[in-house]
Amino acid sequence: MAPPTVLLAPGVYRIPTLGNAINSFAFLEEDGQVTLVDCGISRAPQRIVDALAHLGRHPSDVTRILLTHAHFDHAGGASGMLERTGVEGVDVHEEDARFIAAGVSAPTASTGLGRLLHRGPSTRFDPVVVSQELTDGQLVPVAGGVRVLHTPGHTPGHVSLLHEASGVLITGDIIWNMAWRMTWPFPTTCTDGALNQRSAHVLGEAEYTVAAFTHGPEIRERAREQVRGFLRRKGVA
Repeated sequence: MAPPTVLLAPGVYRIPTLGNAINSFAFLEEDGQVTLVDCGISRAPQRIVDALAHLGRHPSDVTRILLTHAHFDHAGGASGMLERTGVEGVDVHEEDARFIAAGVSAPTASTGLGRLLHRGPSTRFDPVVVSQELTDGQLVPVAGGVRVLHTPGHTPGHVSLLHEASGVLITGDIIWNMAWRMTWPFPTTCTDGALNQRSAHVLGEAEYTVAAFTHGPEIRERAREQVRGFLRRKGVA
């Protein structure tokens, strides 16, 4: 069973919301404020609240919620977290904002299976207000600064997030690390799987010491080198 929180760096935590299979993240400020990244599926909010309590924080301490992209397993719990925290809306890249506001996952691959999966009920979630539309390279002023890296393909507005002060990179879904093995996300879950792979070069160029994945546990030892090795094997780096 996954612990309620996993320390990635001082003030930076991974929150397993479905074992290690789906993770959210939290940045804790010295003044007590908390920024959340991703909110899991619709039943994840209680696990996030429990994790905050484990860290000595209350939902009212959350002042900002960032989403890496518009898929139900990242945005499904957003409505519940907004209700619990009192935060007015979420921050998401401008290319995914319309999906979050409509409560629907971004389109998947234009194949028979992709279209079938996209029509399924699991792709829907409660729509939420978008407070800010993020852009590539933007420095979000939380926890000393979180850099937005636009890495489209999994969705049009997919982003990875780099906390430069601690060296923690939150990859989002551009790469999975299920069972401690890096893989591409399933093509049927991507809007454009080929673009997802091309975008991954960004992760090879960034500087970080911990690679944190939404799907799977983090990599701490030689994280950047391991990610670059994966990219080279896949012909990206």
